[in-house]
This record gives sequence, C-alpha cells and structure tokens, in this order.
Amino acid sequence: MTFTQALVLALLQGVSELFPVSSLGHTILVPALLQWHNIDRSAPSFLSFVVVLHLGTALALILFYRAEWFAIARALIGSVARGRLSDDRYERIGWLLVVGTIPVGILGVTLEQPVRKLFGSPAPAAAFLFVNGLVMFLGERLRRRRSETGGRPLQRLSYTQSALIGLAQSAALLPGISRSGISMVAGLLSDLNHEDAAHYSFLLATPVIFAAAILEIPKLLAPEAHVVLLQAIAGGIAAGIAAYASVAFLTRYFRSNDLRPFGWYC
Repeated sequence: MTFTQALVLALLQGVSELFPVSSLGHTILVPALLQWHNIDRSAPSFLSFVVVLHLGTALALILFYRAEWFAIARALIGSVARGRLSDDRYERIGWLLVVGTIPVGILGVTLEQPVRKLFGSPAPAAAFLFVNGLVMFLGERLRRRRSETGGRPLQRLSYTQSALIGLAQSAALLPGISRSGISMVAGLLSDLNHEDAAHYSFLLATPVIFAAAILEIPKLLAPEAHVVLLQAIAGGIAAGIAAYASVAFLTRYFRSNDLRPFGWYC
C-alpha cells in the first residue's frame, strides 16, 4: 500500500464512518473500483490498518465530546461508589451506553472470523450498501407514521431500547451496513428526534470503535504487518481529522434534516 492510497482510504474512512454510508463498505469498494490490485483486502494486515483508522476516528469523537465524556465518566464512577442510581442525566446516559455496548461486544467477538471472509470481495459490500439505503428509507417512513416529532429526551430511553439500538449497531459488522445509519434508525424508532438519534449513535460508537482498535493494534506489530505500520499511523491521523470535521458538520445537519439523502447515495 502506498502512502497516497493510505491517505485516500484514511480520509474516506474518517468521513464515511460517521456519515451513514458505511466506512467498511467504502474501504472495500473503493480499492476495487480504482483497481488497486496491490492491496490485499483479505490480508490480516489490511484489517489491522483499517482498525487503526478507526482508532483515529474514535479519538476524534472523544475529543469532540470531551466535556460530555468527562461528565459521563464522573457520573458512572459516582454511581458505582454510591452503590445506587440517581436521576442525574449523565449517569443515566452512561449506563444506557454500557447496556447498548454489550450486544455489539458479544457479537463482534463471536462473528469476527465469519465476517472477515467477506472483506476480500466487493460484491457483498455493494449488496449490503444497497440494503443499508433501504433500511434508512424504511426507518424514516416508519418514524413518520408513528410521530412527526421525536419527543423522547435521550436520557428517557429505556435500557431495553438501548440494548436494541446496540443490537442494531451490530449489523455494521457486515461491510456495507453503516454503524451510524443503522443505530440512528433504531434511535428514531425509539422516538428520538434526528439530532438526538445522531448524538446517541456517535456516543455509542465511540467505546466500540476504540476497544476494537486497541485489541487490533498488537497485530500491526507482527512482522508480516510492518509493511503498513507507517501508513497506518499516518492514516490514523488523517482519519481523525476527517472524522472531527464530519461530526461537527453532522451534528448541525441533523438538527433540521433526515437520512433520506444518504439512502439515495447508498
């Protein structure tokens, strides 16, 4: 992989991870469309490279929401120290995130090997990207039938609803299914508005992306992965910058817009 290819994939990942268009699907499809035959998408080193790009994205999300993450961490530690829950907003959101992270954590470990086999071919990614677009159209249609305005505040989500949003996020293990898109649809169907659904999707994605990246980084230190180590570091920085710009844009976009343009794109 050349540095130019690494930076193109990094910028693409940083944008498409947060835009509801599937970063993994694009990371598989774009090299195929550009006929980058020197990149073996099924190689372990390629997956490790992609995960480092995700680490850059996770760090960008932590930086963007740093004040909120600090408040959530402090509230969670306080509730554990007290041994009971309170009505604190950040404490409630923190425990919702814990519950929502469990499904994707379990499924990610269980399905890693079967799903990894899909990375070598662009055809499944293209098919799942098409499905991803249909899911966004369906989610918008169902939400409009239920309510014109999502009236449930984020902290009023039930733990069951949070677990279901986390379960929906697990579908992003499939290349072409967007993590932010599928979890936003699940949030909309839980009566959140677009802004809160996007906000919760970004918060929920952060620990999953960060943990997966940390677990994969040692694989980049293996001898067979050294060929992409420098590219991965440069790519992680570029992906982080692109991700920060993307989340800044999307938090404003979803105040008055919906998922349908991304559905058409997919």
